[in-house]
Amino acid sequence: MIEREFIKEKSKHLKIKEYLITIIPRTAGMGKVSIEKTPLGERITIEAVRPSIIIGRGGKSIAEITTTLRIKFGLENPQIEVREIAVPALNAAVMANKIAFELERFGTARFKAIGYKTLQNIIQAGALGAEIKIGGRGVPGQRAQSWRFAAGYMKKCGQVALEQVDKATTGVNLHSGTVGVCVMIMPPTIKLPDRLTLKPIAQAVPQAVPVEAKK
Repeated sequence: MIEREFIKEKSKHLKIKEYLITIIPRTAGMGKVSIEKTPLGERITIEAVRPSIIIGRGGKSIAEITTTLRIKFGLENPQIEVREIAVPALNAAVMANKIAFELERFGTARFKAIGYKTLQNIIQAGALGAEIKIGGRGVPGQRAQSWRFAAGYMKKCGQVALEQVDKATTGVNLHSGTVGVCVMIMPPTIKLPDRLTLKPIAQAVPQAVPVEAKK
């Protein structure tokens, strides 16, 4: 019974995230969405580059989203908090949505330029490493339908890759077909177990030799 309730709750959270992705414009630069159950109700945290677009004039948009969550998904007291993303280039979800938006705008003819430009912006923002994958039936090419853009250092296994590497995936439906986008970023604040910090050796201060008094 406990397992069924847990799966049911997680499925509801997934549907809420999918609803927020579809209703919030891409121009808001939405990042991650986290849902936490508290004694006062569900706390929904939305990260965005432009929180004002999600909130709306006078809080009208956020009020409409709250009402929809209460009626459609049966949330008793949803509390929505919108946080501003300080460095958008270091957020994998923002970069993945940006690539999808540019693919919708320019098509797949310029997907290489879009991938390399996004990768350059991530590395210039201070990331230790980044990897972008663009693939699907909509990607042009006679052989490969998946392209990989990578730079820097990237952890792909172990606890560091599971907990500290920022990863996001999204998709976009184009006239040529569906294209998937995957972005992985190693932020500059990541703590690697194999990274050593060498401390400078303290130099010995020469002691003054007392001069004997002249007789």
